[in-house]
Amino acid sequence: MARFDNSLKLMAKGYAWLPDERRSRSRRTVPTRLGGMPAYGIEGPDAARFLYDEDHVVRGGALPEPVQATLFGKGAVHTLDGEAHRVRKAMFVALLMREDGIGSLVEQAAAAWDDAAHTWAGRQIVLLDESSRVIAGSVCRWAGVPVTDHEVPALARDLVSLVDGFATAGPRHFRARRARHRREAWLASLVEQVRAGTATVPEGSALQVVATHRDAGGELLEPRVAAVELINVIRPTTAVCWFMAFSAHALIREPRHRERLAGGDPAFAEAFAHEVRRFYPFAPFIGGRAPREVEWDGERIPENAMVLLDIYGQNHDPDLWGDPYAFRPERFLDREIGAYDLIPQGGGDPRTGHRCPGERITVALLSALAVRLARLEFDVPEQDLSISLRRIPAKPASGVVLAVR
Repeated sequence: MARFDNSLKLMAKGYAWLPDERRSRSRRTVPTRLGGMPAYGIEGPDAARFLYDEDHVVRGGALPEPVQATLFGKGAVHTLDGEAHRVRKAMFVALLMREDGIGSLVEQAAAAWDDAAHTWAGRQIVLLDESSRVIAGSVCRWAGVPVTDHEVPALARDLVSLVDGFATAGPRHFRARRARHRREAWLASLVEQVRAGTATVPEGSALQVVATHRDAGGELLEPRVAAVELINVIRPTTAVCWFMAFSAHALIREPRHRERLAGGDPAFAEAFAHEVRRFYPFAPFIGGRAPREVEWDGERIPENAMVLLDIYGQNHDPDLWGDPYAFRPERFLDREIGAYDLIPQGGGDPRTGHRCPGERITVALLSALAVRLARLEFDVPEQDLSISLRRIPAKPASGVVLAVR
């Protein structure tokens, strides 16, 4: 077992920390320490299968408080295991994996993008910011959460803050905590109004479903927990704005893809979306804890040790992706993607395991909006387009500034 804590190395290297640890030892599995706790970094499709098997790794007690207090929320589905997780997860599957629901959200977001694009003409925009407003307003209205056009910019800023502040101890983190407190209070109040019959929401909308959901014990969710789960519908959808900024970065650096993407071929648009999610850094790793002593890849992992699946490393594994540091959407044309191969939003079956059930929404939204981005007429002003792997979550430094014609 590693003697020295690697928390400072993680802060210094960011996404590169775990891949570097594995490369330096020429192993897919490496023992280490984080926050004074034993931890094991693992990588590869078989490692992903191991992580998503609840007999080996569980989520309860695994998420650090700072991550719960910003990104996921306390009491969220991400913290549950067993029957409690399966019942709560079924609610998300019903909401986020229906074809008609996905199609409706994409239509709303595409229409909102087209309306916004008319207002961008003749000025410079920061794409990450503008995309967040387009998507946040669309997903809230789709979810039955009432917001006015005037309220959308502040809401989008708060949702972006929840993602932007989970992995830092600085000002970004405290902005995220304040944003979560503000938005949980707002949504908890809405849930109570729905239950009291003083607010009318569309049948089958996310707000109605979450407000009336009963957990494994047959009880309604506590209003604050219901608010947490509503945020877990609208927050990760809004976070597609990161992938929109990355999409623009890819089109600026690799303009040869722009004409083909603008052509609107659905297969290429989806391949482009998958390659953006594979190539660009978003989540560095995902983890859980060992419920008892388990063995993996010749290592004995003690009870309660952390197990970390190297997402960034696996998405750049040359054994899985030939020439992994080249941006090539074509690699996803006519390729069947294994459930444990491409893992930017987790691995396994999203219907039953801990893989994000909103992944199909992410791909569908990104596919549709990236086509519109490719068709947008813009110039690229001088700016800092660098992407630091030390910053989690990473993003183009400028947010991608476009001078729209």
